[in-house]
Amino acid sequence: MTIKVLYTAHATASGGRNGRTQSDDGVVNVELSIPKEMGGAGKAGTATPEHLFAAGYAACFGSACEFMSRQLKLIPKGIEVKTAVGIGQSSDGGFGLVVDMDVKISGLSQTEAEQLVAAGHQICPYSNAIKGNVDVNITVTAG
Repeated sequence: MTIKVLYTAHATASGGRNGRTQSDDGVVNVELSIPKEMGGAGKAGTATPEHLFAAGYAACFGSACEFMSRQLKLIPKGIEVKTAVGIGQSSDGGFGLVVDMDVKISGLSQTEAEQLVAAGHQICPYSNAIKGNVDVNITVTAG
């Protein structure tokens, strides 16, 4: 597969999970800390790489669904994507991620909403990047 790059984002991290990450334009600029659940300090006002991935995946997935809504002529009144990214130890001794996604589609039937979300999942760059490597559980609610 060949990718025709349309845009490239740049960011730098220092200090790992107890450091800071920032985009080259400074729009993203967050302090990181390891959460208490993982044995860290869990400092208030800090983020984790999982927060950043969850936010990016939710936004990208929503846009993929918006794009597919026009292709399928299933135009919803609204699309809201809530994404939870969990990290834990995998059975092979490394670490892995699990994604739980709750997608609310207003203005379509449940069947149409499920069709739209399935189509969005097929074209979303984040979904494609992690396919076969990360369990993604999607719940679709029409309203």
